[in-house]
Amino acid sequence: MSRRAAPKADAGVPPREGAAPTPAIANLPAPDRALFDAVTGGDALAQRRAIAKTITLLESTLPEHRARADGLLNALLPARGQPGRAFRLGISGVPGVGKSTFIEALGLFLVERGERVAVLAVDPSSALGGGSILGDKTRMERLSVHERAYIRPSPASGTLGGVAEKTREAMRVCEAAGYGIVIVETVGVGQSETAVAGMTDMFVLLQLPNAGDDLQAIKRGVTELADLVVINKADLDETAATRARAQITSALRLIGLHGNPEHAHHDTTIWHPEVLQLSAIKGSGLEEFWRAVQRFRDLQTANGAFERRRHAQDEAWMWERIDAGLRERFRRHPAVRAALPQLARQVHEGSVAASVAARRLLELANGPQGPA
Repeated sequence: MSRRAAPKADAGVPPREGAAPTPAIANLPAPDRALFDAVTGGDALAQRRAIAKTITLLESTLPEHRARADGLLNALLPARGQPGRAFRLGISGVPGVGKSTFIEALGLFLVERGERVAVLAVDPSSALGGGSILGDKTRMERLSVHERAYIRPSPASGTLGGVAEKTREAMRVCEAAGYGIVIVETVGVGQSETAVAGMTDMFVLLQLPNAGDDLQAIKRGVTELADLVVINKADLDETAATRARAQITSALRLIGLHGNPEHAHHDTTIWHPEVLQLSAIKGSGLEEFWRAVQRFRDLQTANGAFERRRHAQDEAWMWERIDAGLRERFRRHPAVRAALPQLARQVHEGSVAASVAARRLLELANGPQGPA
């Protein structure tokens, strides 16, 4: 068995800036300040460990860890107006479409051109046991050992859209570590895969050459959110790939005319979704793909859509965390926990309407917390 090559001590780590620490940084306790320093600078091996420790801290559900994670997250935020933030690329598609193969080929293509690439790969969790294989590092063997790349697999844990709950925060950590491209790979469970489009700068949908007919291509949901559609495995059947490209192009044009105003084809100042063919396993079509990404980024930056999208995502992130926090507080409320089993049983038996039970539980949650 071959041994993995260790990254060089200074491989790919951007130089640290000499600016005075912000209050958020200065207020960090000593262990977290050391973690912050390792994430934002230092040698590559220490940085990789620090990134992993920080994301693990963010994913923890322990209250004391959450307090530390919040402090670190605020310290890692870029200064207002600071340039050079990472480009966030979301990749989705049905199982078997070749997402991991495509991401590894794209990642290697980018690191060879001097980019630093972080991949946040979300693996499906078992609906019964809750476990997750987290096998993306195995599927991306070459990219995972590259000194300019970092791969972090996380379990979906039942989250809508196949995106781990703390994916947004993990992206912030990778950006602070100096990775210029952050790729989010999602589970690929169908039309619920909309969460990734709400946290990335560009949403790419992978399709198979023979994935369906015109009606399948025209389905709303994920398709209308796509900024770029890629027909992968085009080498298997070029005729089918060309036909699929034409069908999806037609469907996207129809959606643009009668659906998403961000994609309206009568407006030449905005981005119009494109459909490309490539073969990730052969590495063909990657240059054309990246040129399309660069055109998208340039146009979105010029017309202001890039910043508007980022600001809207940050606000959505805030409300998403509020909703999650309120649900968690509701479930932990002593009065709710005491009354829930009986009300759930009454709903099951049909003696209490579900809406009535919900209102009673909400009224209990609005009362005093009492002892934990």
